[in-house]
Amino acid sequence: VTHFCVVLTAKDFNPEKYAVFGRILSRIYETHGSPVPMVETYISVFTKGTCQSEDNGTFLCRDYDQRKAFMSGSVKDVVLQFGMESVILYTALMLKKRIVVYHPKVEVVLEFSRSLPALVWHRQDWSILHPYVHLTPEEIDPLKCVSGYIAGFHEAEVSNRSDLYDVFVNLAENTVSISHSAKEALTLGKLHKEIGQLLVQSAEDLDKTESQVIKDICVKTREILSILSSLSQETGDRDRPTLNLEQLRQKKFPPATENFLMHLAAAEQMLLT
Repeated sequence: VTHFCVVLTAKDFNPEKYAVFGRILSRIYETHGSPVPMVETYISVFTKGTCQSEDNGTFLCRDYDQRKAFMSGSVKDVVLQFGMESVILYTALMLKKRIVVYHPKVEVVLEFSRSLPALVWHRQDWSILHPYVHLTPEEIDPLKCVSGYIAGFHEAEVSNRSDLYDVFVNLAENTVSISHSAKEALTLGKLHKEIGQLLVQSAEDLDKTESQVIKDICVKTREILSILSSLSQETGDRDRPTLNLEQLRQKKFPPATENFLMHLAAAEQMLLT
């Protein structure tokens, strides 16, 4: 045997934890040349959350906090890189749209992509993240089964696949573009300008930590969601309040704001037409 590969699948998002665990399993195979002790170690971690490493150390799952994994990316860097255009990413995520991230270097794609779900921290949903995808039917077809995602690519050809994205982030050229089909849903107005200014001001504040920037964004997000809540009504046949479209129109919001709130209500499954 000259080469081998260890593949780990998991339900939680914690790259650092599984990178360490993967190295432990690899070291075990290098030492013993058998998958049996690897499986034993895997079972130990799966059932007890711990195992001994070949370096006489102890691997503990509890040492790898989920919240820390979520915050390992940098929302500040995302906002500083794209400035006011960051609001496009925020809006797309709030509306559960499809975002494709491209750069020829995989590590750049991975670092940037993992930061994006933190823009909608109130959901804490990293299942939308597909950090490294190839343009093959086997990997593309699963994306077509979901309405919103973040997908990372290193193949330049993805820029021509507008069927795969609502927002295209070209890290190589430092651009964010909206597909023609998504322009109506992602129409920006005064509210988006306010959000964009908040993002930039918070990210540019050298005294603010990553968690403080995320908190600032969360506060604004709660303000927006509270607008929907104030316009919602309880229905007997549903578990959550619903928003009546006519009631929204009666508020006479600016067109872009009304459009955004309507699509947000749809994304939150609160829209009653």
